[in-house]
Amino acid sequence: MLGLKLPTDPRWVNIVEKNIEEILTDHAFCEQKATSTAISLIVSFPEYTELVQEMTALVKEEISHFKMVHDIIIKRGWVLGRDRRDDYVIELLKFFPKGGSRTTQLIHRLLYAALIEARSCERFRLLSEELEDKELATFYKNLMVSEANHYTMFLGFARQYGDRKEVDKKWQDLLDYEAQIMKNLSKKETIHG
Repeated sequence: MLGLKLPTDPRWVNIVEKNIEEILTDHAFCEQKATSTAISLIVSFPEYTELVQEMTALVKEEISHFKMVHDIIIKRGWVLGRDRRDDYVIELLKFFPKGGSRTTQLIHRLLYAALIEARSCERFRLLSEELEDKELATFYKNLMVSEANHYTMFLGFARQYGDRKEVDKKWQDLLDYEAQIMKNLSKKETIHG
């Protein structure tokens, strides 16, 4: 369903289980960045009314996810750590060339967002199925559905605002590129790393 070309190595969950505090901190910041992305799309493309409406709803949802993760951190007696470098996103953002028309820039940003959400969904599914910590497994199962909806929403907007054949070609090329990135990841207790 997600179209990802390279699934996460299931052994990644073993890395995560050795440092739950680290994955929760990283996850909290991923939710904060998703909130910021939605706000940035509103600020950058206010003339796209339907997009603005959906991004407004997404801001509320993503910040509520941040609070849910932060509440788990507090409940476990921890403190939210500092933001981590996200090597996955840094590498992903190198794919499309900078510049181009406003529409091209919008399409590229929507495709990046769709892919990040798709990978998050895939990772959350893995955590929901493999974590020994049943409270967290249930938590990630519930979030997995939201991430899938976000992925389809971003991809749908890209197809709506761009030429469908061109967007689908860019999407497939981006998926191929992402598979290459993933070959070097799944070695850290981060959502994408």
